[in-house]
Amino acid sequence: MSDAELVPMPMPSLGADMESGTLVKWLRAPGDRVERGDPIAEVETDKGILVIEVFTSGTFERVVVSPGEKVAVGTVLAYVRPRAEVDHAPAAPPASAPAPVPVPAPVSTPPTTLTPVTPPSATLTPGLRPTPALATALPPAPAPRASATFVRASGLARRLAGEKGIDLRAVRGSGPEGAVLATDLANVARAPEPPAPSEAATPDARTKPQSTMRRVIGAAMARSKREVPHFYLGHSVDVGAALAWLAAENEKLPPASRYAPAVLFVWAVARALRKVPELNARWDGDAAPPLPDVHVGCAVALRGGGLVAPAIHHTDRKALPELMAAFRDLVERAKRGGLRTSEMADGTLTVTSLGDRGVEWLLPIIFAPQVAIVGVGRITERPWVRDGTVVARPIVELTLAADHRVIDGHRAASFLGTVGELLQDPALSLVASKEAP
Repeated sequence: MSDAELVPMPMPSLGADMESGTLVKWLRAPGDRVERGDPIAEVETDKGILVIEVFTSGTFERVVVSPGEKVAVGTVLAYVRPRAEVDHAPAAPPASAPAPVPVPAPVSTPPTTLTPVTPPSATLTPGLRPTPALATALPPAPAPRASATFVRASGLARRLAGEKGIDLRAVRGSGPEGAVLATDLANVARAPEPPAPSEAATPDARTKPQSTMRRVIGAAMARSKREVPHFYLGHSVDVGAALAWLAAENEKLPPASRYAPAVLFVWAVARALRKVPELNARWDGDAAPPLPDVHVGCAVALRGGGLVAPAIHHTDRKALPELMAAFRDLVERAKRGGLRTSEMADGTLTVTSLGDRGVEWLLPIIFAPQVAIVGVGRITERPWVRDGTVVARPIVELTLAADHRVIDGHRAASFLGTVGELLQDPALSLVASKEAP
Protein backbone atom coordinates (compact mmCIF):
# COMPACT_ATOMS: atom_id res chain seq x y z
CA MET A 1 0.00 0.00 0.00
CA SER A 2 1.37 3.42 -0.91
CA ASP A 3 1.68 6.26 1.59
CA ALA A 4 -1.09 8.05 -0.29
CA GLU A 5 -3.54 5.36 0.89
CA LEU A 6 -2.44 5.59 4.53
CA VAL A 7 -3.60 8.19 7.05
CA PRO A 8 -0.76 10.41 8.31
CA MET A 9 -0.44 11.29 12.00
CA PRO A 10 1.09 14.80 12.06
CA MET A 11 2.64 16.74 14.92
CA PRO A 12 -0.53 18.49 16.14
CA SER A 13 -0.89 22.23 16.39
CA LEU A 14 -2.07 23.46 19.78
CA GLY A 15 -1.97 27.12 18.88
CA ALA A 16 -0.98 29.58 16.23
CA ASP A 17 2.15 30.27 18.30
CA MET A 18 3.24 26.64 18.45
CA GLU A 19 5.92 25.97 15.84
CA SER A 20 7.34 22.59 16.84
CA GLY A 21 7.32 19.75 19.34
CA THR A 22 9.64 16.99 20.51
CA LEU A 23 8.57 13.37 20.33
CA VAL A 24 9.17 11.85 23.80
CA LYS A 25 8.12 8.25 23.16
CA TRP A 26 5.76 6.03 21.20
CA LEU A 27 2.96 4.34 23.16
CA ARG A 28 2.16 1.89 20.34
CA ALA A 29 4.30 -0.18 17.98
CA PRO A 30 3.87 -0.85 14.24
CA GLY A 31 1.30 -3.60 13.76
CA ASP A 32 -0.82 -2.64 16.81
CA ARG A 33 -4.55 -2.21 16.34
CA VAL A 34 -5.74 1.27 17.38
CA GLU A 35 -9.14 2.82 17.91
CA ARG A 36 -10.01 6.47 17.42
CA GLY A 37 -9.04 8.34 20.62
CA ASP A 38 -6.38 5.84 21.74
CA PRO A 39 -3.16 7.42 23.10
CA ILE A 40 -0.41 6.83 20.56
CA ALA A 41 2.55 9.02 21.57
CA GLU A 42 3.85 11.60 24.03
CA VAL A 43 5.21 14.93 22.78
CA GLU A 44 6.81 17.81 24.62
CA THR A 45 5.68 21.34 23.76
CA ASP A 46 5.91 24.74 25.42
CA LYS A 47 2.85 23.65 27.41
CA GLY A 48 4.50 20.52 28.82
CA ILE A 49 4.30 16.84 27.88
CA LEU A 50 1.02 15.99 26.13
CA VAL A 51 -0.45 12.71 24.94
CA ILE A 52 -1.33 12.55 21.22
CA GLU A 53 -4.45 10.57 20.36
CA VAL A 54 -5.04 8.74 17.10
CA PHE A 55 -8.03 10.06 15.13
CA THR A 56 -8.46 7.06 12.80
CA SER A 57 -9.31 3.46 13.74
CA GLY A 58 -7.12 0.84 12.08
CA THR A 59 -3.55 -0.48 12.36
CA PHE A 60 -0.50 1.51 13.44
CA GLU A 61 1.45 1.05 10.21
CA ARG A 62 4.78 2.87 10.18
CA VAL A 63 6.89 5.22 12.34
CA VAL A 64 8.53 8.23 10.70
CA VAL A 65 9.95 10.22 13.63
CA SER A 66 12.06 8.72 16.42
CA PRO A 67 11.94 9.68 20.13
CA GLY A 68 14.07 12.72 20.88
CA GLU A 69 13.49 14.38 17.51
CA LYS A 70 12.10 17.90 17.39
CA VAL A 71 9.93 18.51 14.34
CA ALA A 72 7.72 21.27 12.99
CA VAL A 73 3.97 21.32 13.50
CA GLY A 74 2.34 19.31 10.73
CA THR A 75 5.35 17.04 10.16
CA VAL A 76 4.21 13.43 9.73
CA LEU A 77 5.09 11.37 12.81
CA ALA A 78 3.63 8.03 11.68
CA TYR A 79 1.06 6.41 9.40
CA VAL A 80 -2.11 4.48 10.25
CA ARG A 81 -3.80 2.01 7.91
CA PRO A 82 -7.56 2.84 8.10
CA ARG A 83 -9.96 0.20 9.40
CA ALA A 84 -11.60 -0.37 5.98
CA GLU A 85 -8.18 -1.12 4.50
CA VAL A 86 -7.30 -3.39 7.41
CA ASP A 87 -10.49 -5.43 7.01
CA HIS A 88 -9.82 -5.96 3.29
CA ALA A 89 -6.05 -6.32 3.48
CA PRO A 90 -4.54 -9.44 1.85
CA ALA A 91 -3.73 -12.39 4.07
CA ALA A 92 -0.39 -12.31 5.85
CA PRO A 93 2.48 -14.14 4.08
CA PRO A 94 3.39 -17.64 5.31
CA ALA A 95 5.76 -17.99 8.25
CA SER A 96 8.61 -18.98 5.90
CA ALA A 97 8.46 -15.56 4.27
CA PRO A 98 8.47 -13.02 7.11
CA ALA A 99 7.16 -9.57 6.35
CA PRO A 100 9.84 -6.94 5.80
CA VAL A 101 10.64 -4.73 8.80
CA PRO A 102 9.24 -1.20 8.28
CA VAL A 103 11.98 1.33 7.74
CA PRO A 104 11.34 4.82 9.12
CA ALA A 105 11.20 7.49 6.47
CA PRO A 106 13.69 10.36 6.75
CA VAL A 107 12.66 13.33 8.88
CA SER A 108 12.69 15.44 5.74
CA THR A 109 9.24 14.08 4.87
CA PRO A 110 7.29 17.12 3.72
CA PRO A 111 4.80 18.38 6.32
CA THR A 112 1.18 17.56 5.64
CA THR A 113 -2.06 19.32 6.37
CA LEU A 114 -3.62 18.69 9.76
CA THR A 115 -6.97 16.99 9.97
CA PRO A 116 -9.21 19.37 11.94
CA VAL A 117 -9.30 18.60 15.62
CA THR A 118 -10.25 21.80 17.49
CA PRO A 119 -8.40 23.97 20.00
CA PRO A 120 -8.65 26.61 22.77
CA SER A 121 -7.00 30.25 22.82
CA ALA A 122 -5.95 32.93 25.38
CA THR A 123 -7.41 34.47 28.49
CA LEU A 124 -6.48 36.88 31.22
CA THR A 125 -6.29 33.99 33.63
CA PRO A 126 -6.61 30.79 31.62
CA GLY A 127 -3.41 31.87 30.04
CA LEU A 128 -2.15 29.34 27.59
CA ARG A 129 -4.35 29.11 24.60
CA PRO A 130 -3.74 26.94 21.72
CA THR A 131 -5.53 28.62 18.80
CA PRO A 132 -4.47 26.84 15.71
CA ALA A 133 -5.73 27.54 12.28
CA LEU A 134 -6.21 23.87 11.58
CA ALA A 135 -6.32 22.57 8.04
CA THR A 136 -4.16 25.41 6.78
CA ALA A 137 -0.93 25.14 4.81
CA LEU A 138 1.98 24.13 7.00
CA PRO A 139 5.56 25.40 6.99
CA PRO A 140 7.49 24.16 3.96
CA ALA A 141 10.56 22.96 5.83
CA PRO A 142 10.91 20.61 8.79
CA ALA A 143 12.40 21.77 12.06
CA PRO A 144 16.02 20.91 12.80
CA ARG A 145 16.77 17.56 14.45
CA ALA A 146 16.99 17.75 18.24
CA SER A 147 19.84 16.51 20.36
CA ALA A 148 20.43 12.79 20.00
CA THR A 149 19.87 12.32 23.75
CA PHE A 150 16.42 13.27 24.97
CA VAL A 151 16.04 13.80 28.72
CA ARG A 152 12.57 13.36 30.18
CA ALA A 153 11.96 16.13 32.72
CA SER A 154 9.19 18.28 34.16
CA GLY A 155 8.75 21.82 32.87
CA LEU A 156 9.83 23.28 36.23
CA ALA A 157 12.94 21.12 36.30
CA ARG A 158 13.91 22.31 32.82
CA ARG A 159 13.43 25.95 33.83
CA LEU A 160 15.45 25.57 37.04
CA ALA A 161 18.19 23.67 35.21
CA GLY A 162 18.44 26.46 32.69
CA GLU A 163 18.63 29.10 35.42
CA LYS A 164 21.30 27.17 37.34
CA GLY A 165 23.27 26.00 34.32
CA ILE A 166 22.74 22.31 35.12
CA ASP A 167 23.06 19.62 32.43
CA LEU A 168 19.94 17.45 32.84
CA ARG A 169 21.75 14.50 31.24
CA ALA A 170 23.91 14.24 34.35
CA VAL A 171 20.96 14.16 36.79
CA ARG A 172 19.32 10.94 37.99
CA GLY A 173 15.54 11.45 37.84
CA SER A 174 13.14 10.21 40.53
CA GLY A 175 9.90 10.85 38.63
CA PRO A 176 7.80 8.52 36.48
CA GLU A 177 9.98 6.55 34.03
CA GLY A 178 13.07 8.31 35.37
CA ALA A 179 11.83 11.84 34.64
CA VAL A 180 13.91 14.56 36.29
CA LEU A 181 11.90 16.56 38.83
CA ALA A 182 12.70 19.91 40.41
CA THR A 183 13.55 18.19 43.70
CA ASP A 184 16.26 16.17 41.91
CA LEU A 185 18.18 19.38 41.25
CA ALA A 186 18.47 20.39 44.94
CA ASN A 187 21.87 18.77 45.53
CA VAL A 188 23.32 19.17 42.04
CA ALA A 189 26.28 21.49 41.81
CA ARG A 190 25.64 24.65 39.90
CA ALA A 191 27.83 25.30 36.86
CA PRO A 192 30.27 28.18 37.29
CA GLU A 193 28.78 31.45 36.11
CA PRO A 194 30.66 33.68 33.66
CA PRO A 195 31.68 37.08 35.00
CA ALA A 196 28.78 39.52 34.87
CA PRO A 197 29.15 42.18 32.17
CA SER A 198 29.30 45.76 33.29
CA GLU A 199 26.09 47.79 33.21
CA ALA A 200 27.78 50.34 31.02
CA ALA A 201 28.60 47.70 28.41
CA THR A 202 25.11 46.17 28.56
CA PRO A 203 22.38 48.69 29.41
CA ASP A 204 19.76 45.91 29.63
CA ALA A 205 21.89 43.60 31.80
CA ARG A 206 19.20 43.53 34.51
CA THR A 207 16.47 42.55 32.05
CA LYS A 208 15.34 38.94 32.44
CA PRO A 209 14.50 37.20 29.14
CA GLN A 210 10.84 36.36 28.68
CA SER A 211 10.09 32.64 28.97
CA THR A 212 8.72 30.75 25.97
CA MET A 213 5.44 30.09 27.76
CA ARG A 214 5.00 33.76 28.64
CA ARG A 215 5.63 34.70 24.99
CA VAL A 216 2.99 32.19 23.87
CA ILE A 217 0.48 33.45 26.44
CA GLY A 218 1.19 37.07 25.60
CA ALA A 219 0.86 36.56 21.84
CA ALA A 220 -2.42 34.64 22.19
CA MET A 221 -3.92 37.18 24.60
CA ALA A 222 -2.90 40.12 22.44
CA ARG A 223 -4.39 38.50 19.35
CA SER A 224 -7.68 37.77 21.12
CA LYS A 225 -8.02 41.30 22.51
CA ARG A 226 -7.09 42.78 19.13
CA GLU A 227 -9.39 40.65 16.96
CA VAL A 228 -12.36 39.76 19.19
CA PRO A 229 -14.88 42.53 20.09
CA HIS A 230 -15.22 41.76 23.81
CA PHE A 231 -18.07 42.97 25.99
CA TYR A 232 -18.50 42.22 29.68
CA LEU A 233 -21.41 41.50 32.03
CA GLY A 234 -21.33 40.97 35.79
CA HIS A 235 -23.71 39.18 38.16
CA SER A 236 -23.67 38.96 41.99
CA VAL A 237 -24.99 35.61 43.23
CA ASP A 238 -25.98 34.50 46.73
CA VAL A 239 -24.37 31.06 47.05
CA GLY A 240 -25.50 30.39 50.63
CA ALA A 241 -27.80 27.54 49.54
CA ALA A 242 -25.05 26.03 47.39
CA LEU A 243 -22.50 26.11 50.21
CA ALA A 244 -24.98 24.64 52.69
CA TRP A 245 -25.74 21.82 50.25
CA LEU A 246 -22.01 21.20 49.71
CA ALA A 247 -21.35 21.04 53.44
CA ALA A 248 -24.20 18.57 53.97
CA GLU A 249 -23.10 16.34 51.08
CA ASN A 250 -19.42 16.43 52.03
CA GLU A 251 -20.28 15.21 55.55
CA LYS A 252 -21.38 11.94 53.94
CA LEU A 253 -18.27 11.53 51.77
CA PRO A 254 -14.66 10.55 52.46
CA PRO A 255 -12.18 13.44 52.07
CA ALA A 256 -10.90 12.18 48.70
CA SER A 257 -14.40 12.30 47.18
CA ARG A 258 -15.71 15.58 48.58
CA TYR A 259 -16.97 18.32 46.29
CA ALA A 260 -15.02 21.53 45.74
CA PRO A 261 -17.05 24.73 45.21
CA ALA A 262 -15.32 25.18 41.84
CA VAL A 263 -17.06 22.13 40.38
CA LEU A 264 -20.49 23.69 41.04
CA PHE A 265 -19.56 26.69 38.88
CA VAL A 266 -18.35 24.44 36.06
CA TRP A 267 -21.51 22.36 36.29
CA ALA A 268 -23.84 25.40 36.31
CA VAL A 269 -22.08 26.93 33.30
CA ALA A 270 -22.37 23.69 31.34
CA ARG A 271 -26.10 23.41 32.08
CA ALA A 272 -26.71 27.08 31.22
CA LEU A 273 -25.15 26.52 27.79
CA ARG A 274 -28.13 24.34 26.94
CA LYS A 275 -30.42 27.34 27.36
CA VAL A 276 -28.13 29.74 25.48
CA PRO A 277 -26.28 27.53 22.95
CA GLU A 278 -24.96 30.56 21.04
CA LEU A 279 -22.14 30.74 23.58
CA ASN A 280 -21.19 27.09 23.06
CA ALA A 281 -19.43 27.84 19.79
CA ARG A 282 -16.15 28.60 18.06
CA TRP A 283 -15.49 31.41 15.60
CA ASP A 284 -14.52 29.92 12.22
CA GLY A 285 -13.57 33.19 10.51
CA ASP A 286 -17.04 34.06 9.25
CA ALA A 287 -19.51 32.75 11.84
CA ALA A 288 -19.82 30.67 15.01
CA PRO A 289 -22.57 28.06 14.68
CA PRO A 290 -23.53 26.44 18.02
CA LEU A 291 -21.73 23.15 18.66
CA PRO A 292 -23.64 19.96 19.57
CA ASP A 293 -21.35 18.95 22.47
CA VAL A 294 -20.50 20.95 25.59
CA HIS A 295 -16.82 20.70 26.58
CA VAL A 296 -16.15 23.26 29.33
CA GLY A 297 -12.50 24.26 29.72
CA CYS A 298 -11.05 24.76 33.21
CA ALA A 299 -8.16 27.18 33.73
CA VAL A 300 -5.36 25.49 35.71
CA ALA A 301 -2.23 27.23 37.01
CA LEU A 302 0.93 25.18 36.42
CA ARG A 303 3.53 24.63 39.14
CA GLY A 304 6.31 25.99 36.98
CA GLY A 305 4.33 29.09 35.96
CA GLY A 306 1.83 29.74 33.20
CA LEU A 307 -1.63 28.28 32.70
CA VAL A 308 -3.52 25.81 30.56
CA ALA A 309 -7.26 25.37 30.01
CA PRO A 310 -8.01 21.70 29.26
CA ALA A 311 -11.63 20.69 28.72
CA ILE A 312 -13.89 18.21 30.47
CA HIS A 313 -15.65 16.39 27.65
CA HIS A 314 -19.47 16.33 27.65
CA THR A 315 -19.57 18.42 30.81
CA ASP A 316 -23.33 18.92 30.67
CA ARG A 317 -24.01 15.17 30.66
CA LYS A 318 -22.19 14.48 33.91
CA ALA A 319 -23.87 14.27 37.31
CA LEU A 320 -22.00 16.12 40.04
CA PRO A 321 -20.13 13.08 41.46
CA GLU A 322 -18.86 12.15 37.99
CA LEU A 323 -18.00 15.77 37.22
CA MET A 324 -16.06 16.16 40.47
CA ALA A 325 -13.99 13.06 39.67
CA ALA A 326 -13.28 14.32 36.13
CA PHE A 327 -12.39 17.79 37.42
CA ARG A 328 -9.97 16.42 40.03
CA ASP A 329 -8.32 14.10 37.48
CA LEU A 330 -7.93 16.93 34.96
CA VAL A 331 -6.29 19.27 37.47
CA GLU A 332 -3.88 16.57 38.71
CA ARG A 333 -2.78 15.61 35.20
CA ALA A 334 -2.42 19.25 34.19
CA LYS A 335 -0.04 19.89 37.09
CA ARG A 336 2.10 16.77 36.66
CA GLY A 337 1.89 16.47 32.85
CA GLY A 338 -0.18 13.97 30.90
CA LEU A 339 -3.00 15.97 29.34
CA ARG A 340 -4.37 14.70 26.04
CA THR A 341 -4.30 16.82 22.92
CA SER A 342 -8.09 16.50 22.59
CA GLU A 343 -8.51 18.01 26.07
CA MET A 344 -6.38 20.95 25.01
CA ALA A 345 -8.18 21.36 21.68
CA ASP A 346 -11.86 20.65 22.28
CA GLY A 347 -12.96 23.35 24.74
CA THR A 348 -16.16 25.20 23.78
CA LEU A 349 -16.21 27.73 26.66
CA THR A 350 -13.78 28.27 29.53
CA VAL A 351 -14.31 28.89 33.26
CA THR A 352 -11.52 30.66 35.13
CA SER A 353 -11.31 31.53 38.82
CA LEU A 354 -8.94 33.51 41.00
CA GLY A 355 -11.16 33.36 44.06
CA ASP A 356 -8.68 31.15 45.90
CA ARG A 357 -6.11 33.93 45.42
CA GLY A 358 -8.36 36.52 47.06
CA VAL A 359 -9.57 38.17 43.82
CA GLU A 360 -13.20 39.27 44.16
CA TRP A 361 -13.90 39.79 40.45
CA LEU A 362 -12.03 39.61 37.17
CA LEU A 363 -12.40 40.54 33.50
CA PRO A 364 -10.98 37.57 31.58
CA ILE A 365 -9.95 37.52 27.93
CA ILE A 366 -11.75 35.12 25.59
CA PHE A 367 -9.92 31.94 24.67
CA ALA A 368 -10.31 32.48 20.89
CA PRO A 369 -11.68 30.82 18.81
CA GLN A 370 -14.12 30.22 21.68
CA VAL A 371 -16.66 33.03 21.90
CA ALA A 372 -17.07 33.42 25.68
CA ILE A 373 -15.38 32.90 29.04
CA VAL A 374 -16.77 33.00 32.60
CA GLY A 375 -14.75 34.46 35.47
CA VAL A 376 -15.44 33.42 39.07
CA GLY A 377 -14.34 35.60 41.97
CA ARG A 378 -13.89 35.01 45.69
CA ILE A 379 -16.90 34.10 47.83
CA THR A 380 -17.23 36.88 50.43
CA GLU A 381 -19.66 37.74 53.23
CA ARG A 382 -21.64 40.85 52.30
CA PRO A 383 -24.75 42.73 53.40
CA TRP A 384 -27.65 41.36 51.34
CA VAL A 385 -31.34 42.23 51.33
CA ARG A 386 -33.40 39.10 51.84
CA ASP A 387 -37.17 39.18 52.47
CA GLY A 388 -36.90 42.89 53.26
CA THR A 389 -34.14 42.40 55.83
CA VAL A 390 -30.43 43.14 55.50
CA VAL A 391 -28.45 40.00 56.35
CA ALA A 392 -24.89 38.75 55.86
CA ARG A 393 -24.73 36.32 52.95
CA PRO A 394 -21.91 34.60 51.01
CA ILE A 395 -21.80 36.34 47.62
CA VAL A 396 -19.76 35.52 44.53
CA GLU A 397 -19.16 37.81 41.55
CA LEU A 398 -19.53 36.13 38.17
CA THR A 399 -18.31 37.90 35.03
CA LEU A 400 -18.90 36.96 31.42
CA ALA A 401 -16.76 38.09 28.50
CA ALA A 402 -18.55 37.46 25.21
CA ASP A 403 -17.85 38.00 21.50
CA HIS A 404 -20.17 40.74 20.16
CA ARG A 405 -19.96 39.25 16.66
CA VAL A 406 -21.84 36.22 17.96
CA ILE A 407 -24.20 37.40 20.71
CA ASP A 408 -25.76 40.54 22.17
CA GLY A 409 -26.16 41.65 25.76
CA HIS A 410 -29.75 40.44 26.18
CA ARG A 411 -28.99 36.79 25.39
CA ALA A 412 -25.69 36.90 27.24
CA ALA A 413 -27.51 38.22 30.32
CA SER A 414 -29.96 35.31 30.06
CA PHE A 415 -27.03 32.89 30.16
CA LEU A 416 -25.44 34.54 33.20
CA GLY A 417 -28.82 34.71 34.96
CA THR A 418 -29.35 30.98 34.37
CA VAL A 419 -25.97 30.21 35.93
CA GLY A 420 -27.00 32.21 38.99
CA GLU A 421 -30.37 30.46 39.26
CA LEU A 422 -28.74 27.03 39.17
CA LEU A 423 -26.27 28.01 41.89
CA GLN A 424 -29.10 29.16 44.16
CA ASP A 425 -30.96 25.86 43.98
CA PRO A 426 -28.36 23.10 44.22
CA ALA A 427 -30.73 20.39 45.44
CA LEU A 428 -32.87 20.66 42.30
CA SER A 429 -29.73 21.09 40.23
CA LEU A 430 -28.40 17.75 41.43
CA VAL A 431 -31.65 16.05 40.45
CA ALA A 432 -31.62 17.77 37.05
CA SER A 433 -28.00 16.76 36.46
CA LYS A 434 -29.03 13.12 36.45
CA GLU A 435 -31.60 13.64 33.71
CA ALA A 436 -30.83 12.93 30.07
CA PRO A 437 -29.46 16.01 28.31
